[in-house]
Amino acid sequence: MKKLLWVVIGVGVGVLATKKYTEVSSGAALNRQVGKYADRISEVVGAFREGMNSREVELRSALGVDTAK
Repeated sequence: MKKLLWVVIGVGVGVLATKKYTEVSSGAALNRQVGKYADRISEVVGAFREGMNSREVELRSALGVDTAK
């Protein structure tokens, strides 16, 4: 029964991947997809940097380290 479940999941993923591939096979759609992913990655990196900077300020304040560089 488990094997049948995995086969069904595999077929479903294959169908979805094929559908997505046919959607992005044209150049304009591919550019839109790449742009979407690039924007998402940029947002994640920006949030990470913002959090990293705020944590650094907290640590410097707690340790009494001069923030002048």
